[in-house]
Amino acid sequence: QVVGGKIKKPGKRGRKPAKIDLKAKLERSRQSARECRARKKLRYQYLEELVSSRERAICALREELEMYKQWCMAMDQGKIPSEIKALLTGEEQGKAQQNSSKLAKAGKTEANSSNP
Repeated sequence: QVVGGKIKKPGKRGRKPAKIDLKAKLERSRQSARECRARKKLRYQYLEELVSSRERAICALREELEMYKQWCMAMDQGKIPSEIKALLTGEEQGKAQQNSSKLAKAGKTEANSSNP
């Protein structure tokens, strides 16, 4: 045949298919499918763990929100919840401890500088 001024040979274009053993090809296909299923299973396990951890976090945050709502309702009624009192006294004690430790450190540095 002559196409566009060139002589064309009859037959297929491209590479000839390699003579691959059919059993080996089927076994490779099965192995690939097994690996694909294993990857899929791992992916789903990871996603399920992720979802459950997020659900636990949501529950904890909802409980915390409910606690804060109760505190606000109590303060609207003029009552100070004991938890808040404990936080406030703890902060005051923490500040007092920090101030006393700062004074103690300052006293030590003054004593060390006066004893050369």
